[in-house]
Amino acid sequence: MPLDQMQQDFALALHDTARAWRHALDRRLKGLGLSQASWMSIAYLAKASEPLTQTELAHCLSVEQPTVVAMLDRLQRAGLIRREVDSHDRRMRRIRLTNEGAEVYTEVQRVAQAFRREKLQDMDAEMLRQMTRLLLDLQQRLEEPGA
Repeated sequence: MPLDQMQQDFALALHDTARAWRHALDRRLKGLGLSQASWMSIAYLAKASEPLTQTELAHCLSVEQPTVVAMLDRLQRAGLIRREVDSHDRRMRRIRLTNEGAEVYTEVQRVAQAFRREKLQDMDAEMLRQMTRLLLDLQQRLEEPGA
């Protein structure tokens, strides 16, 4: 098979697999009453070393600012997040999970871990290690300036 065709097949498989993974996990998390963007936001906020700004969260989710603002409004009304004035720049708001939001994240983690175990249990450990290295290397290349 020509290299161009292998690269095209890889790119399509990567895209379709990532989409299928997100959708399958989203179906598992439907019981929490959260959209994919909502549970992903909660996960990004929980894993961040410090509270994120709306702009930073929008970048993580690869969405526009107005999209993230509307979603954060819903999470705030649900009592899962709160917005706080940034201590260095009063024009910015930082987003923190509430205790209820942290509890939701714990449930997201539990469901996601069970999902990963189920879907990856029969995979060879060395193959998983190699694929992870490949994907991380590709991600780094894509995030380089000018990529």
